[in-house]
Amino acid sequence: MPENDRYPYSAPSLGTAADDHLQDSGLSGGAPGHLAPLVERARGYVEASSSANTQRAYAADWKHFAGWCRRQGLSPLPPDVQTVGLYITALASGEAAPRARASSVATVERRLSALCWNYTQRGLLLDRRDRHIATVLAGIRNRHAAPPRQKEAILPEELIAMVETLDRGTLRGLRDRTMLLIGFAGGLRRSEIVALDCGRDQTEDGGGWIEVFDKGMLVTLRGKTGWREVEIGRGSSDLTCPVHAVETWLKLGRISHGPLFRRVTGRGKEVGPERLKDQEIARLVKKTVLAAGIRGELPEAERVRLFSGHSLRAGLASSAEVDERYVQKQLGHTSAEMTRRYQRRRDRFRVNLTKAAGL
Repeated sequence: MPENDRYPYSAPSLGTAADDHLQDSGLSGGAPGHLAPLVERARGYVEASSSANTQRAYAADWKHFAGWCRRQGLSPLPPDVQTVGLYITALASGEAAPRARASSVATVERRLSALCWNYTQRGLLLDRRDRHIATVLAGIRNRHAAPPRQKEAILPEELIAMVETLDRGTLRGLRDRTMLLIGFAGGLRRSEIVALDCGRDQTEDGGGWIEVFDKGMLVTLRGKTGWREVEIGRGSSDLTCPVHAVETWLKLGRISHGPLFRRVTGRGKEVGPERLKDQEIARLVKKTVLAAGIRGELPEAERVRLFSGHSLRAGLASSAEVDERYVQKQLGHTSAEMTRRYQRRRDRFRVNLTKAAGL
């Protein structure tokens, strides 16, 4: 594969995409020495233009596409609409890789979006509206589209049962209880939970911070649409209060600066400096769902599939009996329709147009 066929942010260096961008401006490689600090800063801004999770996903998608092209004797560069049209056809039919399964419509659309982004980073344009792509994609949607499979919401009584499976007498158990409670009460994404710091401007990789007050806790988050504030009030019991859990975790973990949620080391007796990965939240949810016996009538594999880190977020949306606009604000949604997608249980027939029409 030619050197420029690599994904711009791929390991071992995260600066390649910035180098591609700066090369177009004539500032990479042969830039005068006095501009070197600006070049490095520009590289950092390019890297910060998308989250680490997004970069990893786009890297994987580009690698998948480049691998398919190599096996077909094609080149991923420059962008060719017919090649991309054949690629998404192979995805939908399960022929994009050896022993591959047919990709869902959502996966096809995600990989297509990743290709567009990758080409843009190289100063190239992939026109997804071209008939070779748009017509094929429309056919894939018509033939294979299915209703989305949503993760199950974790309801309050289920959350309490999950929390009770964790040992309050250990640092790991205390940390995990705190993450579940704050994730539910704040309606937070798993990436938002682990990105929190103890205070403002404490780490370079932080995505927000907390402030504890008498009546609750203010969480400031950097989300997909900018910064937002989430208010988490104190609960009616210390056993289930997310704010009390945070205070106890900070005190017993001896944490005052840097990442809020970290790895527990030394056989569970010490708190290390390393920030947790967001995958830990999903694993924690699945583990405690099984331990609490939630949906125990189902096979274990099915129970694991039904729940994820998003189940905490959906649980708040489904359980908070307040005006919908407050839930929308807490979740950081730009529309009420998006919030309703998270509400697994609600009065769907509160407005009965059949009776209103006289039938």
